Amino acid sequence: MSMTNAAIDALHRPAHILVVDDDDRIRELLKKFLVSCGARVSTAAHAEAARKLLASFDFDLLIIDVMMPKEDGFSLLESVRKGSSVPILLLTARGLPEDRIKGLGLGADDYVPKPFEPAELALRVNNILRRTVARGGDGPAEVRFGPHAFHMGRGELTCDGAAVRLTEAEAMLLKILAARGGETVTREELARRTSAGLERSVDVQVTRLRRKLEVDPRAPVYLQTVRGIGYKLAVD
Repeated sequence: MSMTNAAIDALHRPAHILVVDDDDRIRELLKKFLVSCGARVSTAAHAEAARKLLASFDFDLLIIDVMMPKEDGFSLLESVRKGSSVPILLLTARGLPEDRIKGLGLGADDYVPKPFEPAELALRVNNILRRTVARGGDGPAEVRFGPHAFHMGRGELTCDGAAVRLTEAEAMLLKILAARGGETVTREELARRTSAGLERSVDVQVTRLRRKLEVDPRAPVYLQTVRGIGYKLAVD
């Protein structure tokens, strides 16, 4: 890759980008180039490390290498898409049409084959971020219900201004319900889009989350049951 001056400014602030690639040289070159373009960059050498960062930080874009050992980029992409619409750009040394189709079908925003020109990558990153701004990202940045405020991007909950600790599973569940504030989300959809996997497990997670949201979890005001269908979050 030849270094070429470029700028990533679609958000009019430093974009926070996560680069996931098992190749140390590529990972560091990408970090160096993206930082020179004005971005903030975090890196991960594998999917497990990426998940830990995703649980702690709010990213504007993920750049994921497809061909990684243990868990490949397709698998990571698919798991991220269960609970987030953060933009994702895939990198791969294989430019096969079926790979591109698979990646886009799983929810990738773009697909760049290796080797690539850094300037082209910066342009593609800017284009993705512009589309994100145009469609308003994941919806409202913050959702309020009673004394609670939930920051959608960071997955952070406060009650009367004090932080409320959420597990990763609870934050994912609350984000899905908050994005559809006031609307019923089926237990089947919640099971599919969260780490719960089973509808019965969703019920368990809802029970735990209610303990953090409700004065009386047995008579919920905010996280309501829609009998026979699913759940909804009564937002302000």
